Amino acid sequence: MKREGTDVRFVGIRHGAETVIGRLFVDNTVAEVAEAAEFYADLPDWLRQAASLPGGRCYRTEIDEVPAVPASARVLCVGLNYRLHAEEAGLPIPEHPAFFGRWTVSLVADGAPVAVPSNEPGLDWEVELAAVVGRPLSGVCPDEALAGVFGYAAFNDLSARRHQMHSPLWTLGKNADGSGPFSAVVTADEVGDPRVGLRLLTRVNGETVQDASTADMIFPVGELLAYLSEVMTLHPGDVIATGTPHGVGFKRTPPRYLRGGDTVGVEIERIGSVSNHIVPTAAAASPDRRTLRVRDRHPAAGPLTWLTGGA
Repeated sequence: MKREGTDVRFVGIRHGAETVIGRLFVDNTVAEVAEAAEFYADLPDWLRQAASLPGGRCYRTEIDEVPAVPASARVLCVGLNYRLHAEEAGLPIPEHPAFFGRWTVSLVADGAPVAVPSNEPGLDWEVELAAVVGRPLSGVCPDEALAGVFGYAAFNDLSARRHQMHSPLWTLGKNADGSGPFSAVVTADEVGDPRVGLRLLTRVNGETVQDASTADMIFPVGELLAYLSEVMTLHPGDVIATGTPHGVGFKRTPPRYLRGGDTVGVEIERIGSVSNHIVPTAAAASPDRRTLRVRDRHPAAGPLTWLTGGA
């Protein structure tokens, strides 16, 4: 059930080699909650503690932001999961979802620059709803699977099409450095069931290039997670990217790609947005953000025994 008057979102904060999960407040301040692996190991307790936080004392622009997922997360992406996208691709509606894998190292946060890989004409955009698993799921039905979602994020599955199309296995074209922009994670009770239809948008330099609804999904979120759980146990923190709607660049006449100097943003109703600047390969660099310090920690969360080093 949705908690009235709340807006519960989470971002990741880089602390050296560690990722810390922080709660993002409506005024764009952030408060640390727990190290990512610790957070996802006991979500109910950490969510209670996060709910008690009165606010952050550091602005989002001052942190070294990363996606709010643990390093151990598996990122499983489904292709061809929107009817109109299958139509624009000239392909039949699939009988079963087709998954491919991403690595967490390919994920980046809002504002991070994304480089065009060498020997690629550019990158293609793909707005996607990403579901973050909140409990172990094995052999579950679609309703149980949907109830096991911790939260959702807006995801841009930026694709290196030339390398993707070199093989029927899409892994290489879907794992270019920094090619997975990932928004803050909003808890599932804030979003509701995506089957009701959430608007998805992609904008390139302010121009809308994708405008669709999750109601056009072939396999909704619960069915996707249930299907995966027939073979593999899904764990808290795993990410399921649920496919893109019609309007991608490589199916245009002529094909259109993102190149250095472009800005691409994706947005999903009730969830949020992520925007990134495209740069030539040699120009890629980390965002200039300061690290969030321990002062943001709420006393209820307990001591930071896992952290060492400076204040």
